[in-house]
Amino acid sequence: MVQVLLISFLHLFHPFYVSVTEITQNPKTKTVQVSVRVFFDDFEKALDHKYKAKLNILKPLDRKKVDLLIADYLQKHLQIRANQKPLPLKYIGYEIEEDAAWCYFETEKLETIKNFDIRNDILFDEHDSQSNMVHVTLNGQRKSTKLDNPKAEARLTF
Repeated sequence: MVQVLLISFLHLFHPFYVSVTEITQNPKTKTVQVSVRVFFDDFEKALDHKYKAKLNILKPLDRKKVDLLIADYLQKHLQIRANQKPLPLKYIGYEIEEDAAWCYFETEKLETIKNFDIRNDILFDEHDSQSNMVHVTLNGQRKSTKLDNPKAEARLTF
């Protein structure tokens, strides 16, 4: 009994590393909108390690520089293919909500989409236990997958 309580107690203090990516095709514009939610403190550390730049996402001294680094990092660690064709992601910006950064992207207009191939290794270099949740909504149908480090790829077919 004591062992079970000790394990439960230690589990409470074990860090939890997760990001959430939402991919949705706007039915009116036919563009694909992508949002990535990541804990901003972990994200700042990853950006610092990759770019050797001490950043403050909450109160950036140079917002353009922060935007450039965020866009570059996420475009390298999140690749999406629709119908086996690369989907170029145009960075829109980011905002802070509680302890997380929401980063936004959009694509050009796409007609019929049958599948998405997703490669998402966001923060895998930072945390061995990183998990990246991916939710895709297309024509009112929602599918989800979870990518646990080192598994970084999934295909969702509609």
